[in-house]
Order: sequence, then structure tokens, then C-alpha cells
Amino acid sequence: MLNKALRFYTKYLAVWVIVLGIVAYFWPKPFIALNPAMEWFFALTMFGIGAVLKIDDFKQIALRPLIVLIGVCGQFTIMPFGAFAIAKLFNLPPEVAVGLILTGCAPGAMTSNVMCYIAKADAAYSVSLTTVATLLCPLLTPGLTFLLAKATMDVPFWAMFLSVVKMVVLPLLAGFGVRYILKQRIEKMVEVFPALSTTFIVFICSLVIALNRNSLLMLTVPVFAAVLVLNIGGLGAGYALGSAFRMNLARRRTLAIEIGMQNAGLGVVLALKHFGPTAAAPAAVFVFVCIITASLLASLWQRTECAEDGERQTDCCYRHRGFL
Repeated sequence: MLNKALRFYTKYLAVWVIVLGIVAYFWPKPFIALNPAMEWFFALTMFGIGAVLKIDDFKQIALRPLIVLIGVCGQFTIMPFGAFAIAKLFNLPPEVAVGLILTGCAPGAMTSNVMCYIAKADAAYSVSLTTVATLLCPLLTPGLTFLLAKATMDVPFWAMFLSVVKMVVLPLLAGFGVRYILKQRIEKMVEVFPALSTTFIVFICSLVIALNRNSLLMLTVPVFAAVLVLNIGGLGAGYALGSAFRMNLARRRTLAIEIGMQNAGLGVVLALKHFGPTAAAPAAVFVFVCIITASLLASLWQRTECAEDGERQTDCCYRHRGFL
């Protein structure tokens, strides 16, 4: 019963983001009071994600290095440069432009693994891409943000690098280490970790709304439009990338979802820490926009099997993560 409740809670992340966002807009003080704990919350999110990884996930990377390389290169070129172009196209204010670029430079979201399963895409490929992108993001996220946004604002590369190491890599490895050491003893707790991650992401997005309460109405239309174009463009470009390399249908779907979805929670935390609340707005909007569009796409695709591939998707690697 508890497991079903946790799965239900995790599945409807977009709903909780919207509901708590409305609460934060009208009653911002409780959320703002928890602002000092924000980095710890995100670190705990990444610890939970690390705790549901298995050695088999890393074996998959070794078995398919070329297609993983293609996907990761697509992730860190299409979205960052796409965000840069869209910021110019919409003539966004400097802080908002930096926030959008930072969102584009983030790695893929772990939620994309769930969406790939629902869409009958290549589940193992999705996990491989997300894992590699997350491990590379301490260098690539601040590096690409510095490259693309330095003309707009001062970008503290080394400060961002250290933030990502502390909030992403170290907690992720710690979670993986705990899972490896405890093995079966932690298996019963696996369902809890995605729910905790969902809670922290919802809180982080609500905090951004609370901090931006006075300026949110002015930002809504241009930010939402820019974020929507970036998200849909990423979905389309990811699918096109898979087609260009003649990947099968399941992997084309995977690339679409992986590239179109970003770890915008990381973007929110980095923006708040290094650029201010306004810069965090695009990432906060991206969280629920990408979940809604990916959910719609996954629902559409799940009606059609990837028959041309001769591959049958299994859910075992997702059930042990507590995602389903």
C-alpha cells in the first residue's frame, strides 16, 4: 500500500509543482524561511538518485560507448546553444537569459528514465545517458554557461564547478556507495528515494516562485514562451539526431526525451546561488513544462510498439528503482 502511494506521488510531479507553486505565490514566507537549506535539499535529492543506481547501469555504458557518446554530445550541444539562440531571439533581460542558458547547460533529468519506460523507448540507453551526463556536468555545465553567457553577465566558473561537485557528484557517489555496501538490506527503502527527490524538487521550484513573487507576472509570458520553444526544440532535435545516425525507433524516442528534458532543479539551485532569484525563473518554469510535454509525448508513443526493433522492453530495472 505504501509503495503504491509513493509511486502515485512520484508520478504526478508536475501536479505538485503547480499546486505548491500556487501556495508559494500567496504564502511565500514559509518557503523563503527554508532558503538556507536549499543546497542540502538538492544534495539529498542526488543522494537518493545515487542510491537507486546499480553496477549494471555502468555496465550498459561500457557495452554501448558510441551511442552513449552521440547522445551525451547531443545533450551538451543542442540544448546549450539552443538556449543561447532563443535568449537572443526573445531579447530576454540579462539575468533571465543567463538562467535560460544555465538550464540548457544542465544534464538530463533522472525523470527522463521514467518517461522513456512509459514511451516504450530504450530504457537502459536512457539510464546510461543520464548517468554519464550527470558525472560530466561539474565541468560542462559551468564551462558552457561561462562560454555562452560571459558577454551577458559575470559567470563564476570555479565557484559553479565546486557547487556542482558538492551538490551533485559527491552525494551521487555517496548514494551509490551506500547501495553497493548495504545491497539487499537497503532494497526495501528504494521506493522512498524517488519520492524524497520529488519532494525536494517541488520545494526548490516553490522557493523560486516565492522569491520572485513581485516580479513573476512581468516574467511569465516571455519566460514561458522561451522555455517552451527550448523544450519542444530539444525533443524534436533529439529525435532528429537519432534518425541522422540511423538508430532504431526506441533509441530515437530515447534521445528525444533525454535531450528535451533537463535537470532544471540543478539549474534553479545554481542560479539562486550564483546569479539571483530572477535567473532561477526559467529553470523553475522548465521543470513543469518539460514534464508535461514529455508526459504527453510518452502517452502518445506508448500506444505503439517499437516492432521494427525486435526488442522487448522490460520494467525490471525501473521497478528496483521505485519509479514504477
